[in-house]
Amino acid sequence: MLVHTAFDILAAVSALAMSLAVYRWRLSAQGDRVANAGPGYIVALLAGAAIGGYACGTLNLWASGLPGIGRSIVGAMAGAIGAIEFYKWRTGIKGSTGIVFAPAFATSVMIGRIGCYLSGLDDQTHGIATNLPWGHDFGDGVLRHPVQLYESAAMGLFLAFALINLQRRTPAFLTTGFYLMVGWYAAQRFVWEFLKPYGSIIGPFNVFHLVCAGLVAYAGYMIATRGTDFSTMET
Repeated sequence: MLVHTAFDILAAVSALAMSLAVYRWRLSAQGDRVANAGPGYIVALLAGAAIGGYACGTLNLWASGLPGIGRSIVGAMAGAIGAIEFYKWRTGIKGSTGIVFAPAFATSVMIGRIGCYLSGLDDQTHGIATNLPWGHDFGDGVLRHPVQLYESAAMGLFLAFALINLQRRTPAFLTTGFYLMVGWYAAQRFVWEFLKPYGSIIGPFNVFHLVCAGLVAYAGYMIATRGTDFSTMET
């Protein structure tokens, strides 16, 4: 757990540094929108993330027949989005305010999941058994999918995509970058969930499958309602 804590701290510090860097580099106007939203915005963000993270993580443990209190990144994302959208509705804030957080979130997951991988079975994020040559033995003699590294690599790809489009000030990314990040994270996470030993609650789907499906739907709706031209997007 010491390794996990060290990587959690590294992920948090790196995410904060990324937020400050992209704010100064390309997103000062978007960052000012967050600052002008008032302290209630940050309170809603943190409260929603905490409630969603612990609620989804714990529910997944119970559904898997495991005791204890769990945490979940995807649950924290869903909780934070729900809280912020409610706060924006109540205060009359229009438009997206999340773009400044997109590179930071990708950075946090990319680094944090390496800590999960190094923490072994105790972290409860390992994959199911596999015969693939890159299967990893987490200490019980069983080769398993290193799903933590799959997720880390996926978010590393998104981070590169985001930085390229920020450097070029691609209008479509500046408008929908946060929703693209949410959709990408939820979609890739949905796939990896089939490679985890969590208990299902509806057919083959576990708690996180359902949360991810909701996030993909949210991202798709928000992107579609903006009528964005993606022809200039760099990949």
